[in-house]
Amino acid sequence: MTADGRAEIDPRQFRNVLGQFCTGITVITTLDGDQAPIGFACQSFAALSLEPPLVLFCPTKASRSWAAIEKSGRFGVNVLAEEQRELCARFGSREPDKFADAAWHTSDLGLPLLDDALATIQCTVDSVVDGGDHYIVIGRVQTMSETTASGRPLLFYRGQYTAIEPEKTTPAPWRADLEHFLTTTTLDTWL
Repeated sequence: MTADGRAEIDPRQFRNVLGQFCTGITVITTLDGDQAPIGFACQSFAALSLEPPLVLFCPTKASRSWAAIEKSGRFGVNVLAEEQRELCARFGSREPDKFADAAWHTSDLGLPLLDDALATIQCTVDSVVDGGDHYIVIGRVQTMSETTASGRPLLFYRGQYTAIEPEKTTPAPWRADLEHFLTTTTLDTWL
């Protein structure tokens, strides 16, 4: 127990329990003060709002990439494909030049984007909230695109990479009740 009577949370158990939640993997990018590309692998990315279009990601407070994003005020989100495990590992490392062997280009908005990403989202920093040992960065979407290839996303589950089953290459059919759930906002909406 802590001094205020709360149960202590074991960090290893915390990671194991949260590892039960499967996430996609992105690479968040920007240009640093010298206009060099910088980025990091990020699985704490999510859609936040349709109106206005907002997304969020959560960098650690000590992140060099976050410092560059904060200074530039803008960032790119690159949704990785399952074939990009090595690229993900590189962007998740402390490698000084993570873009060295990566195919990338500078977008019209001046952001470094990975050529083979399933989708890219370009944002400006809208707000930042303290989140313990991380920040919660809310980005306002400026533009986005998706690949024309029918690739599948790189996923992370129980501490390792995983993928969608090989025969499950097409998403389930869209349902009207799901559309209603995702887009309806009323006083009693819990989402």
